[in-house]
Amino acid sequence: MAVESGSPNGATPPPPAAEGATLRRGTLGVADIAFFVISAAAPLTVMAGTSPIALGAGGVGAPVGYALAGATLALFAVGFTTMARHVRNGGGFYAFITRGLGRPAGFGAATVALLAYNGMQIGVYGLLATATQEALGAFWGVHVPWPLIALVGVVVIWFLGYRSIDFGAKVLGVLLVAETGILVLLAGGVLLHGGAHGLTLDSFTPHAVLVPGTGAVLAFAFAAFTGFESTAIYRREARNPRRTIPRATYIAVAFLGLFYAFTLWIIIQAYGSDRILSAAVADPAGLFFAATTRYVGSWAAGLMHLFILTSILASQLAFHNAINRYGLAMAQEGVLPAALGRVHPRHRSPYVAGAVQSVLAAVLVLGFALAGADPYTQLLLWMNTPGMLGLLALQVLTAVAVPLYFRRVRHREGALRTTVAPLLATVLMCGALWLVIAKIDIMTNAGTTTNLALVLAVPAAFAAGLLLARRIRRTRPDVYAGFAAEPDEEQAARAARAAPPAPPASGAPPEEAAARG
Repeated sequence: MAVESGSPNGATPPPPAAEGATLRRGTLGVADIAFFVISAAAPLTVMAGTSPIALGAGGVGAPVGYALAGATLALFAVGFTTMARHVRNGGGFYAFITRGLGRPAGFGAATVALLAYNGMQIGVYGLLATATQEALGAFWGVHVPWPLIALVGVVVIWFLGYRSIDFGAKVLGVLLVAETGILVLLAGGVLLHGGAHGLTLDSFTPHAVLVPGTGAVLAFAFAAFTGFESTAIYRREARNPRRTIPRATYIAVAFLGLFYAFTLWIIIQAYGSDRILSAAVADPAGLFFAATTRYVGSWAAGLMHLFILTSILASQLAFHNAINRYGLAMAQEGVLPAALGRVHPRHRSPYVAGAVQSVLAAVLVLGFALAGADPYTQLLLWMNTPGMLGLLALQVLTAVAVPLYFRRVRHREGALRTTVAPLLATVLMCGALWLVIAKIDIMTNAGTTTNLALVLAVPAAFAAGLLLARRIRRTRPDVYAGFAAEPDEEQAARAARAAPPAPPASGAPPEEAAARG
């Protein structure tokens, strides 16, 4: 039986949100939100850091792999953005999944989201530390212990997240222009010189794409888009979110897909189709720097080192903001402690959630440091891997949830948006998740036991969410019944709680009436 769009399966409203200041509404435009989600993907870091490994595995056909990943995620975005026009709750993934698959699955999605976004954000402190060490050593011959660099990074990200969201958007906008600009500069140099042996389109021929290594390329490609789906988290701060969120999502997917494919094609032209494979295998870390030195100059390669650091910081800030808003939403749902739902009266940021996330990051960084762990192969890869898998799993669950949601609500959306595209996206996203799991050893360079633990962390988090749902349903049924409620239902809840209690039933003593309530 159909219900009105925006009613969570007949749910009772949740407890009222924390009193006091709220997030700054109507602040973010399309460009601001696009900056957040593209920065989370860290295009320069992806290209200079991980794409050489994909090139080494898949050869000259790698650009097509990244374009195919972008096309698949654009298909996912059709149902995702359509549902975003109807679901106004600020819980992002878990709100969507609750509406389509029910509250237990929504609780599971919420715990997976916390694991995934924290894993992505905290793990990158290891990359920040190693990249900063390399830059300091190359420029000034200075060595600084990696834990100190990581902890300074924690403080910087905390401060930027503590400030207002529009301040963060401006910072990310500048950093994103810098990191993409240096790759555009490389592209200009390669195109002006005509590449190593003239410009070719070998990358787009069937014999270049249909090779055994294409599966590994696709695995790296899907991982390179992590973060684009976080557009929905900024709904409460967006201007005209029904239009802003879909536009920012499509812009982010289109930009990343085209930019990745084009940049990979450029680096192939820089070395030549006959040499790129051997160059990527011989020195993956230096592949882009050597090309930049040759075609632009050593000064540009130095800038690239600097902009990789800013790219990492931009990614961390974007994920930090996303985590804070998940924590805020779950606190206002009554699932997490109410203190996490506080908003700064001046900056209008979820400052308590941000402080807690930064403390968690500092504790984990110190824990890895005291254990003698390597910041790259252990802190980065061991934290990022379940984070990446968690985000892909959430995308799969969201794709499944879309058609189920629209079967239960009245709407005027077409079948292409509500059924066909989501079902195709479900199949393709399941394939993407399977590819990433199948190629996990290439990404982590770890043993079977470690990889198994990293993969199982995601279903373990989902199971923890199911147990949490069961416990809250038993101990706090009002919170459970109102999980992922819409804003108008929250207001109805406040009005109901503010109303005076009903008088006792006629003839019944006050004590008996209270017992009946």
